[in-house]
Parts: sequence; structure tokens; C-alpha cells
Amino acid sequence: MPAVTVPDLTVLPRLAPPAPDAMQRPVRAVHTAPRGFEGEGFPVRRAFAGAELSELDPFIHLDQMGEVEYGPGEPKGTPWHPHRGFETVTYMMDGVLRHNDSLGGGGVITDGDTQWMTAGQGILHIETPPEELVVSGGLFHGLQLWVNLPQAQKWVDPRYQDLRGDDVGLLSSDDGGALVRLIAGDLPGQAATGVRGPGSTYTPIVMLHASLSPGAQLDLPWDPSFNALVYVLSGDGTVGTDRRPVRTGQLAVFGPGDAVTAAAATKQDSRHPQLELLLLGGLPIREPVAWMGPFVMNTREEIQQAFEDFEAGRLGSVPAVHNAPTDLLVTETDSPLD
Repeated sequence: MPAVTVPDLTVLPRLAPPAPDAMQRPVRAVHTAPRGFEGEGFPVRRAFAGAELSELDPFIHLDQMGEVEYGPGEPKGTPWHPHRGFETVTYMMDGVLRHNDSLGGGGVITDGDTQWMTAGQGILHIETPPEELVVSGGLFHGLQLWVNLPQAQKWVDPRYQDLRGDDVGLLSSDDGGALVRLIAGDLPGQAATGVRGPGSTYTPIVMLHASLSPGAQLDLPWDPSFNALVYVLSGDGTVGTDRRPVRTGQLAVFGPGDAVTAAAATKQDSRHPQLELLLLGGLPIREPVAWMGPFVMNTREEIQQAFEDFEAGRLGSVPAVHNAPTDLLVTETDSPLD
């Protein structure tokens, strides 16, 4: 899992630890991701399965793609598919992925790169392995995160941010045992380092990928207004001050507080020498969510309109098919939308 690495962590700015009086966030729940297939048949772990949308807000969906070693001719992607009402964040740790859209945009991302697509009012999109990867095969490992957009931004124009691996903010843990890659946002109390993630977001969030050496502990100050999620990409360790055990493919949901703690087990599987974590936090939007397949809106009527617009070609001219769930999921809040 190369993503972005450095030969010497001691040269990086150090993370300031949480304040002595910081309230550690308790672990509310740990969920194990089921395995499935997406697109043309590439394997995924459904990282948010089992968690309530209210716990995830402003995040909607997370797939860990791979880790899989493809043989020649085996790499797969997705067919053309539509999106509306949210942002997709595709982060590659190993391998190469090409993306294109119905507006003529596109590009290639590889180890440590992130492709941030704001679907907004609607777009058609495709993700495929480059031809040379199909011919040769090879390792493929990444993730795709869906970030909800508030009602006021669901109709913005689509846009891309192609974030290169060397744009990511790099920090070392206070004890030098962990490498932290800031992809979006920043952490409280770190202004002196001048390090923040390059991703620009409509909804305030923090997204980081941390690699912990065996026995290392990561203590992070955390915005108390954000939620807090830790997903184990690979390895074994614990989360929270009560040292709740976690392993590859598990999601820890934290309660309130202003500090998050995780630690790597002293012994790791030889295939995964470090504990690899994705840490997510965001300011909850607290609006009703209507989600069906590739569309995330606020009402059933808006979902129906999205499908009608797609079928009428108003999201683009490329025919699209998507293997997303077909059941409509709707949540309500106590407060009506403005």
C-alpha cells in the first residue's frame, strides 16, 4: 500500500497532541463491512454497512475497492452511470484508474492521487482501468467516498479536483510512529504546522489516511462539531481509550468529544506490516436524505425527477447503466426544509 510515503518521518511537521483536558470520544459501535461487487465486477467492501445515516452525516457511502491482484485481462471498471446531488471522492493507494464524464472532463489517478468530483446538478461518469493495466494486470486498491451536498448546493455546476499525491499534506504523529496524509480539511491546533489537505469542500470535513507502525498510537485533536469515523483499510489495532479491537474491513463510529485515539497492534500480518486507517469527520448537514441508486437528494420527488432527467438525456448524452441499490432510502428530520 504505497500511496504517499516518506523515507524519514522525523523530517515532517509533528502533530500537536490533544489538550490535557480534551474529552476523548468514546466508541459507540464497530461495524464489519460485507463484501460485494461493483461496476463490471470488481470486488469491494461496503464500509458503511450497518451504520445509520445519522451517524455518518455528511457522508453517505464508502467502498473500499480491492485490495486485489489482477491477472492479465482481468482488471475491471464501471460502465457509464449518472450522479446528482453529492460529491464522489476516489482515492487510489495502488494501481491506476481512468475517469471520464459527459462534459468532456477526465484524467488518470494513481498511487496517492485523489479525484474529487462534484456531481451537483448532474453528470454522467465512467471509471475504467487504462488499457495497459488491462493487458498487464497488477495490484488495485483504492476507495470511493460519497459526501452529501446541502440542499443549497445540490444544483451547483459539476466540477473536478484532481489532487496529486504530492499535493497531500504530510504530518508525523507526536511520537514519530505514524504517517498522516491530510487529503481534505485540517485538524484543530495544527495551524503552526501550516499543513492542511488540498481538497476543497462545500461541506466542512476532514479526511486523512494514517499508517501506524506496530505498537504506535495516534492521538488526534478533533473538531467537536464534527462526527468521527475510523475505517480500517488493513491491519489490526484498537480504537478509543478503552482499546476496542478492530481489524481490516471494520468501521468504528465515535461519540462526542474533541479527541480521537487509535493504536496499532504490536504484531501485524506479514501481508500488512502497518495499521492503515481512513479517518473521516464532517459537520452534519442535518437535512432529510432521499437516496436511490446514483442520486442523493432531499425528497422522493427530487429522486423521481433525477431519474426522469437521466432518461430524457438531460444529464448527458452517453447511455448509462449503474449497479447501485434500487431501493429508495428516505430519512426525515424534525425540522422542515426551508
